[in-house]
Amino acid sequence: MRIRELDETQLIESFQRLLPSGGRTVVGPGDDCAMVAAPEGAFLVTTDVLVSGEHFRLDWSAPDEIGARAAAQNLADIAAMGGRTSSLVVSLVLPRDLDVDWLLALVAGFGERARAAGAGVVGGDLAAGEQLTIAVTAHGWASAAPVLRTGARPGDTLAVAGTLGRSGAGLELLGRGLVAGSEHDPTVLGGLSEAIQVYRAPVPPLEAGPAAAAHGAHAMLDVSDGLVIDAGRMARASAVVVELDSSLLGPDVWALEPAARLCGHPALDWALFGGEDHAMLAAFPPAVVLPQPFRPIGVIGAVEPAAAPRVRLDGREVSGGWDHFRRS
Repeated sequence: MRIRELDETQLIESFQRLLPSGGRTVVGPGDDCAMVAAPEGAFLVTTDVLVSGEHFRLDWSAPDEIGARAAAQNLADIAAMGGRTSSLVVSLVLPRDLDVDWLLALVAGFGERARAAGAGVVGGDLAAGEQLTIAVTAHGWASAAPVLRTGARPGDTLAVAGTLGRSGAGLELLGRGLVAGSEHDPTVLGGLSEAIQVYRAPVPPLEAGPAAAAHGAHAMLDVSDGLVIDAGRMARASAVVVELDSSLLGPDVWALEPAARLCGHPALDWALFGGEDHAMLAAFPPAVVLPQPFRPIGVIGAVEPAAAPRVRLDGREVSGGWDHFRRS
């Protein structure tokens, strides 16, 4: 069955059977707006858009993986403020010849990630168009003051939770045809399996965000565009120098070696510049024992007189990473 054979009401009813309502939902789908409880008196809001052919490919990813990916990157933004997600709204632009069962699998994948995070899917919109597009807005809350990018201080420990570089490696493996887009068997993929899976459906360490906030993190953000470019955002927002230590990136480099050997690409480059793993990058006071699963990868330094905030790797300035409009 194709999308053009159903009306909007029928599609929405099919979605509602697959999506969680959420513990903070007062009024869910079916009215002009949803209503979500915000007893803290403030809420967090983030939004992302995914476009077929730009952010995912239908011949590389299963529909449930695409849905999980769309949920994950929004859930990660809320977690990176030290928060938890209460609700999501999703708008879809759907080609009329899209298979209905394929679409329902995408919705199910999205719903599973939302459900695991304790969030409800409380509404959205549908429109017909030539290119499949997924627009998501997430709402959340923080039990204490949200952790911003602006608070990193000289002397802080820089730490990361989650993986680095896997999604970038997976993208290159698929893009160069070194792994068939139709291959999903972890046994066949072997040492490349993690990189492919993280590219298709990243699993951000959502609980790490609130844990970092509870342990007094001074600054935090979601590594969506690559460690170096996102560390640079923290550096500029906090007016500091981010000092990365390549020896502390060893776990990521080792995990990326099978892909690096196949691609002829330095594993460290993926760890530094690969985006869309959605790890949590945080600056902690130097005396704090890092909460699990954070691990140190550097320190925060002071900006010298007449110098600018920046990122350095082993003492040398470094830049680059994913940009939606300029590829580097």
